[in-house]
Amino acid sequence: MTTEFLLRLDSPIGRIELTGDADHVTGLTIEHDGALPHDGQPEHSSAVLEAARTQLVEYFDGRRVTFDVPVLMKGTPFQRAVWAELERLRWGEATSYGALASAVGRPGSARAIGGAVGANPIPIIVGCHRVLASDGRITGYSGGEGIPTKLWLLGHEQIGFAA
Repeated sequence: MTTEFLLRLDSPIGRIELTGDADHVTGLTIEHDGALPHDGQPEHSSAVLEAARTQLVEYFDGRRVTFDVPVLMKGTPFQRAVWAELERLRWGEATSYGALASAVGRPGSARAIGGAVGANPIPIIVGCHRVLASDGRITGYSGGEGIPTKLWLLGHEQIGFAA
């Protein structure tokens, strides 16, 4: 599958691949085991992906705490509702799966919330790393190298968690 626009950048958590259309970021993938999904394709950038790269570099350098690039997130209505709640979280803020479930009107559905959080197509920009278990523990992360990647992101934002 080819993407319309594709851009890669280096980061402290590994290479990052951005995909998009002419007007939106549509995907962000963090390198896993040295590979990205579109490694075999040449880069073909756009203005929105260049803006996203700049903002991500600033984020990793500690000079940016919010993102304002336009994103387009395709998913089920339930997933989109969860992702909208993730977009409300700010630098240094954390929430729980249970709190997200309540926020989207589905109390008691923390497992389904976990699935939607894990399916977030644009991590970091839409901060799914900020979701913890109700007791503050880290229960997983689907981006990059998993929990070590999440630990780095939480530390970068100075978000505390339970061991």
